[in-house]
Amino acid sequence: MFHSRRLSLILVCMAVGGCSEVERNRGEAGREYDLDPQLVFWEHLQDLCGASYAGRLVESVPADEALDGQPLAMHVHECDVAQVRVGFFIGDDRFRDWVVTPTAAGLRLTHRRVHANGTEDDISRYGGETLGPGTARAQDFHADAYPAGLTVEAEALTAEAGGTVWSVEIIPDSVLVYELRREGSDARFRVEFDLSRPLEAPQPD
Repeated sequence: MFHSRRLSLILVCMAVGGCSEVERNRGEAGREYDLDPQLVFWEHLQDLCGASYAGRLVESVPADEALDGQPLAMHVHECDVAQVRVGFFIGDDRFRDWVVTPTAAGLRLTHRRVHANGTEDDISRYGGETLGPGTARAQDFHADAYPAGLTVEAEALTAEAGGTVWSVEIIPDSVLVYELRREGSDARFRVEFDLSRPLEAPQPD
């Protein structure tokens, strides 16, 4: 397992254009590695691959009626050196994904949403990138320009999200937090997933 995770980190290093690593001897206990915090964060994501967890809404300002009384869950259903794809389920709606990918400068978070027939929703493919190394537990993704070529209505809606920052925090075997804040406003959104109690993986539709 250790060698598998080490290999994945090496491949991520290659994907993002190289990374520095410092090794320290720990005597009889073996070796300890000081890694780029984003690589450790990526490893935490990879460790969740194939697992599902229940979530709870902690904060929503303004209130999101779509989540009112709905069970929440996440399922890490696709992992490789190029991306980690996390399904965010709201009740029976299983058509939202959070996609984390390595870039030459850091990490990127993209939101994807499709309809039951497989067509992509007008509000999809938005997200942002890290502007710094973050920490091994938490990464902030700052909103960037909305992809070109989608509807005017979609672009107008996302233009209002200027200053949006999405945060993902992972405390292994404890909690994963997905959070949104909009700088300069009271807008907040926070969901916490219990990593200590995995759920049965959902069956494909």
